[in-house]
Amino acid sequence: MKAPKLLVLGCVVLLSLLGSTRAAEPAVDVQRDQVYVQRPSGSLAADVYMPHGSGPYPGMLVVHGGAWTVGSRDELAPIARAFAERGYTAVAISYRLAPQYKFPAQIYDCEAAVRWMRTHARELKIDPNRIGGFGYSAGGHLVALLGTIHDNDLREGGVAASAPSARLECVLAGGAPCDFRVMPADSQQLAYWLGGSRAEKPDAYRNASPATYIRAGDPPMFFFHGESDLLVPISSPTRMVSLLKSAGVPAEMYAVKDAGHIQTIYNRKAVERAIAFADRYLRPKGTVVAASRDGATKMIKGAKRSASAARDGATVGELSDANRGALDGN
Repeated sequence: MKAPKLLVLGCVVLLSLLGSTRAAEPAVDVQRDQVYVQRPSGSLAADVYMPHGSGPYPGMLVVHGGAWTVGSRDELAPIARAFAERGYTAVAISYRLAPQYKFPAQIYDCEAAVRWMRTHARELKIDPNRIGGFGYSAGGHLVALLGTIHDNDLREGGVAASAPSARLECVLAGGAPCDFRVMPADSQQLAYWLGGSRAEKPDAYRNASPATYIRAGDPPMFFFHGESDLLVPISSPTRMVSLLKSAGVPAEMYAVKDAGHIQTIYNRKAVERAIAFADRYLRPKGTVVAASRDGATKMIKGAKRSASAARDGATVGELSDANRGALDGN
């Protein structure tokens, strides 16, 4: 079973635990199937999780993983709800997937979602000046890229100059590949998404790399990653954090001991640290944070036990030796 399928399976387990804990959770308003952009292929929708109250609250874009080829916004629903419990309006999105839609379709959709959040800030009870992004795996890559590109970098054709900014004020990225420029030049591993090898499509590999755009003034970024991740080597976000710090950007890295790519998203401490990082940069000083994380963290902890069979060890055997180190440049 491929890693994206295992991630989907694990998220289904996480979602199943949601129902058993919902009675004890603080009230959260959920608006499902909110269309955030129309594409020739059809509409793209989001599920919005809002705290009770008048707001405005910090916004949090929530982006699922799945190797840019599979997945849906339902997969990180427990995470989105956890953010809403903490006083954020969380917007979990679906986006166009490869191989039918190659890069940069995915980042265009994420940018469209952020612009939609700002356009509809009043209805969504969002402070448009305090919007962050949370993602895991491919979703982690996309929010990291959102963090480093400016509005004129990779700008989608047809977007008006007067359109709201798609910039984030904080990035929380787990299991994220950060630099595709280090991949072997002749590797076809990401051709389904980037259109060919790095030798054939150098611009795509450069443009898709969050590390390409690092500069002073980028938003604070928090990365969490499994020490034993054999799908996306931990050296990728580690180097990203180093480059960000060199540019004067606040950046932190949390390594999850003995955890692989699938296991890390269920690590309670990693998710708690990510939310605390967001609190530090997106919540006004003096804001009282509701102590309502227990339900979400119990779900994550329970899902980790229930999904213990979905270990990276079951997927690594399907990777060739070349692919294991491809994102690390080995």
